[in-house]
Amino acid sequence: MIAAGAAAGLAVSLSGHAEFGPLVGWDVATLVYLTWVWLLIWPMDAEETARHAVRNDPTRTVTEIVLLLAATASLVSVGFVLARAAQTTGASELLRVGLGVLSVVLSWMVVHTIFTLRYARLYYFDVDGGIDFNQPEPPDYGDFAYVAFSIGMTFQVSDTSLSTRDIRRTVLKHALLSYLFGTGVLATTINLVASISTTSG
Repeated sequence: MIAAGAAAGLAVSLSGHAEFGPLVGWDVATLVYLTWVWLLIWPMDAEETARHAVRNDPTRTVTEIVLLLAATASLVSVGFVLARAAQTTGASELLRVGLGVLSVVLSWMVVHTIFTLRYARLYYFDVDGGIDFNQPEPPDYGDFAYVAFSIGMTFQVSDTSLSTRDIRRTVLKHALLSYLFGTGVLATTINLVASISTTSG
């Protein structure tokens, strides 16, 4: 993931588009990460989910923190690219804004993917689980993705109940971060629409 992103970012920078290098590198790295994670966890049933969620991985927490910080930092790069887009016109402006939209959406996906994994880990480490899915069978990663992406899109839980402090605190952090990224998605989308209108006009 890191190697692919670094290679892509370096290639773009050396091609004479250094301002795009960091975002392109981040986009490639996140695409590799998201593809790898979802191909791995989506087919898992509840039993496989439980085993995977609680397995001992000393690098997991560090990886999650680094990814969350990088995803948040990517918004700064997006802001820089969008600011430069305002100084250009035509295809160049569309390219910059389009890259900004893609970067924000991919960062948004990374955040909720990380929280999908985190909710599964918290649930299966806790005797009480902490989340009531209102179903007789134990949850798999699809159920945890439902919780994570529901919070990501609505900033609240939907038809699930939270019953432990750790889960509630994690949901609060997730909702606040989701609001930040929701604002970023909205801002870049408005910029994209404005750019398309200007170009077509």
